[in-house]
Amino acid sequence: MVDFNRNTAATGVTYDEGLRAYMLKVYNYMALALSLTGLVASIAASSPAVMGALYGVNAVGHPGFTLLGFIVALAPLGMVMFLSFRVQSMSFQAAQTTFWIFAGVMGLSLSSIFLLYTNASIARVFFITAGTFAGMSLYGYTTKRDLTGMGSFLIMGLFGIILASLVNIFLKSSGLYFAISILGVLIFVGLTAYDTQRVKNTYYQFQGAGEMAGKVAIMGALALYLDFINLFLMMLRFFGDRR
Repeated sequence: MVDFNRNTAATGVTYDEGLRAYMLKVYNYMALALSLTGLVASIAASSPAVMGALYGVNAVGHPGFTLLGFIVALAPLGMVMFLSFRVQSMSFQAAQTTFWIFAGVMGLSLSSIFLLYTNASIARVFFITAGTFAGMSLYGYTTKRDLTGMGSFLIMGLFGIILASLVNIFLKSSGLYFAISILGVLIFVGLTAYDTQRVKNTYYQFQGAGEMAGKVAIMGALALYLDFINLFLMMLRFFGDRR
């Protein structure tokens, strides 16, 4: 009996270490993707030729969208859908390469924020977002509460603000814009906790699954990356200083 308990305890320690290693891998993928996105965005924003090709920036500096800009703006969504539907049939190397390309293209699509907001406010909001994300992700990792129900509700809310945003393109209502921004912050704060718990649970499902476990880690990093980026953009509406 003593030997059995000792073995069980040892197994528990190994299991926890495996989970920590898995979550560290997910966060490393996410952090590297964010770094790549930020690097590409800042390089693109410092190039008048690139900004002109994407946004047709006029002499006053007001951005619009060129055809190439629309393609770049929509490309990340297409790549997310491609990864979601094809990841199981892709090799780990192909999934990883697609993930890095996605992060780079996302950087191009986010370069317009440097035309709209000051560099100092972008940096400030980034750190505010990082602190908020870290707190909610820690909650999602440590809580014993099942967040599945909350996640389903938040996903429905996400679809709601997407539809409202599309409608507001035509209405151009400042009140609706403000409401969407508030709801967006709340939704992505909640999704950060939900997705962290979901990513944690995937470890229990795919541990020891070899290459599939690596691909699942990439998809977990993608989910948390999207939560961070969207939370950052929503907070930028409130705390960013416009040029």
